[in-house]
Amino acid sequence: MKPAVYILASRKNGALYVGVTAELKRRVWEHKEGIGSAFARKYSIHTLVYFEAHPTMESAISREKQLKKWKRAWKIALIESTNPEWNDLWEEL
Repeated sequence: MKPAVYILASRKNGALYVGVTAELKRRVWEHKEGIGSAFARKYSIHTLVYFEAHPTMESAISREKQLKKWKRAWKIALIESTNPEWNDLWEEL
């Protein structure tokens, strides 16, 4: 898979985690197994609710930095633009 930016959630409208990775499937699996970030583990953030592929790691990192600066409401609107039910997109990988 290409580099990707992703958003995980603890539940609908719950805690959010924005990340970047070169291997989305492996990274989400790590979060689900509790070996992702300490923040995600502490708040049980392991549901993949949004992701976007990028052609290069550089562009993915740039997008991650942009999203991390966004207001929470903007992140929620982004998630709901493609995943209004906040389904776990893990199966799509």
